Amino acid sequence: MKGKEPEKRSILKQKLKVINLGIEIFADDLKRQGVEVISVDWQPPAGGDEELLRLLEKLGA
Repeated sequence: MKGKEPEKRSILKQKLKVINLGIEIFADDLKRQGVEVISVDWQPPAGGDEELLRLLEKLGA
């Protein structure tokens, strides 16, 4: 017989950890609920403007 298999941890039993991208209000709400949150100040390239993004890509920016 093989040795005892390692106990599998259910993801639902683990402490929630969140990486918040962009909108700080989401992180604030989670923190109020006791959730560990890391916030990253992120915005889509060119602010989400697809035309500006295409122009920047042509410039190699």
